[in-house]
Amino acid sequence: MDSMNAVSVGLGVFVGLMMALTGAGGGILSVPLLVFGLKLSVASAGPIGLLAIAVAGSLGAINGLRTKLLRYRAALVMAALGVVLAPIGVYLAQRIPNQPLMIAFATVLIIVSVRMLIQAQQEITGNLPKERPAPPCKLDQSIGRLIWSVPCARSLMGSGAVAGFLSGLLGVGGGFIIVPALKKVTDLPMQSIVATSLGVLALISITGATSAAIAGHLNWSIGIPFAAGAVSGMLLGGVIAKQISGPRIQQAFAIFTFLISLSLLYKAM
Repeated sequence: MDSMNAVSVGLGVFVGLMMALTGAGGGILSVPLLVFGLKLSVASAGPIGLLAIAVAGSLGAINGLRTKLLRYRAALVMAALGVVLAPIGVYLAQRIPNQPLMIAFATVLIIVSVRMLIQAQQEITGNLPKERPAPPCKLDQSIGRLIWSVPCARSLMGSGAVAGFLSGLLGVGGGFIIVPALKKVTDLPMQSIVATSLGVLALISITGATSAAIAGHLNWSIGIPFAAGAVSGMLLGGVIAKQISGPRIQQAFAIFTFLISLSLLYKAM
């Protein structure tokens, strides 16, 4: 294994580990790590990140189906517009200059990291927000399924559309949008939210990675070892997650993401 493949695998392991520990949010680090670790442009790193998220997300989604935690109907509804908009994002990413694309990515990272840090701090201190109004998507406890309505489907499709577009444009899975959206519009338990998010990520990322590959924008020599590392990290993270405090993981991840975003912004400027 040459040095580039070794770095690709190592970076992939870290991304997969963060995906497992943070509820799919770790996929957002794929592109900045590839930009810094392998000196790729955002447009080149994006399809590689999507490939890794597609493979690792599929693994997590299959496990979610096996354990009956994944709400597959909700995942399909969220992915409905996402799979349409992901190829459009990939198309635009190849035509936008690297500097503004990198600035846009750094801005998204800053917003995500600050929001995650606030949420983690609230959980650690016990200073959680007051009881929220009833979500549009409620779980019928008697049958274990969501009660469907127009507001429920509209809320899920809107979140999936944003996640899909950003997935193609920036090479992110979109878990940082999907997980908070599922928390807001459903009353699903957190384990089910994570599993459902991975299902949405898998569908959207597969679409984005496939469209990039067809257009010739996917570097397989880096993408395959990176994806293999992500799968290994995902499996490792599944074991570690049971032994570490979730809020503390989220806090450390948020700080690391914020520092990465500042570095990315500095590199762009």
